[in-house]
Order: sequence, then structure tokens, then C-alpha cells
Amino acid sequence: MTKQPRYRFRSLAFALGTVVALAPFTAVGNASAEPTDYGNGCAVYPDDRAATIDALRFKCSVEQQDEIYVSAAAGSTPRGVTSGWVTRPAIMAAMAPPLWIGKTFYTGSNGGHLQNRITGAGIEGWVADVYLGTSKVDNEPAWILNYAPSPTPPLLDEIREVSPGVWFGLSWWRDPAISPLLLAFVVS
Repeated sequence: MTKQPRYRFRSLAFALGTVVALAPFTAVGNASAEPTDYGNGCAVYPDDRAATIDALRFKCSVEQQDEIYVSAAAGSTPRGVTSGWVTRPAIMAAMAPPLWIGKTFYTGSNGGHLQNRITGAGIEGWVADVYLGTSKVDNEPAWILNYAPSPTPPLLDEIREVSPGVWFGLSWWRDPAISPLLLAFVVS
């Protein structure tokens, strides 16, 4: 009976020694995903939300933002409280912060609804239905944020997850005759 604990100790010591010896040759938990570089500081960082948001807000041109959006899949459904920033046009990016600070998503894997967070107090307003639909940009899947249930102007947003936990979106005037792009935004 005294030999069994020594055997277990030796087996455990051997296993631990093997793991330690092989650790430098494995990438488990230490690999950093490479960013997708669009040039001039515009990049999407799969493992750095803040850097991705910063690039979308301050470093990416309109063309680069559009390229990032088109190359992204719809991704996962946003859930819970998110912060938000308008990225364009510049006048809206400057005016939005005291009025709009993000969205609260009440969603599951198939969608749900959201409420915008307005003013610095985060008051909830402007309800929208959230569902998987077709993008006006490229007819590919995107998360549609349909404001038809709200007493707001006829707006329709579409978003895609451009990096884990970061969604880039486009806001349209919801009118079958004219659908101009009003602004672009990011939520995370």
C-alpha cells in the first residue's frame, strides 16, 4: 500500500515535467491573432476590441469602413448593454455623444429586440426589432435593426460583427422609394 502513493507521485511528476518541457513548442493560450490590416492604421484586431473600435472611429476611411463591413459575416447576435459611437458623417459623430451612447440588446441567437441608450444617463428609448435579414449593401446576411415599432423617423439599421464583440453598422432611411445612408456606427 505504501508503493501506490509513490507511483502516483512519479506519474504526476512525469506528466507535469512533460507539459513544462513541451510548453515552449505549443501555442495553447499564447497565440495572438494577427490583425487584418487595411492600411494607414486602419485594422481589425480579433483579440483587441478597443483597438478595433479606435481604428473604425479614427483611422479608417469611408472606403475602408465599407470594405470591412462587406468582408464581415453577420456574426453572433449582440446581447446586453453595448456602448456606441457614430463614425460618419463627421458632423453626426460630433453631435451624437450627448444624445446616444449605445444600445441594450434583449436578444437570443435568433434575434429579439433592442432599446437605444440615450443621454449620458443611459435612458432606454427607440425600440427596434432585431432579426437576421439581407443587407442593402450587398444582399448578404446582416443583423437588421428595424425601428418600425418606435415613434421615431422611419429608420433601419444593419450591423455585422467585424471582430469578436464589435459590430459595425449602417443606418438607413427606411423608405422604399429612397433609402439614403444616414450614418455609420460601431457598437461593442
